[in-house]
Amino acid sequence: MIKKRVLCCSVVLSVMILSKLYSTPNSTSKKDPIRKTLLEQVVKKKKAIALSPEKQKEVYYRSVKFANKRVPLHRPSVERKFERYLTNFSFRKQQTYSLHKKAEQHLPKIAAILASYGIPEDFKYVPLIESDMNPQITSHKGAGGYWQFMPATARLYGLKVNGSVDERKDLIKSTHAAARYLKSLYKEFGDWTLVAAAYNVGGGSLKSSIRRQGTNDYYNLRLNNETGTYVYKLVSMKQVIENPHKHGYKRYAEMADKYQHINEQNLL
Repeated sequence: MIKKRVLCCSVVLSVMILSKLYSTPNSTSKKDPIRKTLLEQVVKKKKAIALSPEKQKEVYYRSVKFANKRVPLHRPSVERKFERYLTNFSFRKQQTYSLHKKAEQHLPKIAAILASYGIPEDFKYVPLIESDMNPQITSHKGAGGYWQFMPATARLYGLKVNGSVDERKDLIKSTHAAARYLKSLYKEFGDWTLVAAAYNVGGGSLKSSIRRQGTNDYYNLRLNNETGTYVYKLVSMKQVIENPHKHGYKRYAEMADKYQHINEQNLL
């Protein structure tokens, strides 16, 4: 922090000196070596500040969004939770490229279906979080398939679930059902971040929490641990898939990271 302040002060000082030089009649020549040297120093120092780890992190964090809405990473508690799951999904922690392989195989199909219903593309990461793209997974409560639908909810949104057929395991059919469900939740809450939370905990339970606590800001709500971290997991998964090089997935570095500068050091 001290180094950063000193660097900023020296840039300001250089700019002040340059201003003085420009206002002096004897220094108006473009070939003035002193002015040229100072200009070069200012440019170098500006680049140094722009590429400092602190500045890189600040710019990157300002770009982090869920469903086109900025995540308030300026709040310390929000930043801590986000970084925890960002670390969990990094290559250093995972030591495998399976997340990106599954994303390549399934996410384009899921995104296309969601778009046809007007659902933000970021919801395509839900199956990665819910089932790890494994349709055979069933929770202890009975939720199953790619989107981890409960049997009753699956039937309500058009899926067959009985002793011989379970359409929760069909990626295309279950994604259409999930899109219809997400759309109904949006009509109820009018906010996509709350829709994600409601998908996890249920609309009735989330409404009760909002009413009881007097706030509809997901990042301020006190929710159970799974729901309270659900959006952070989705946002972190999105960052890891969209910015593979930044988070250690070097095999996918050819896919241009959205916020990776050529000289930028990776965060993780």
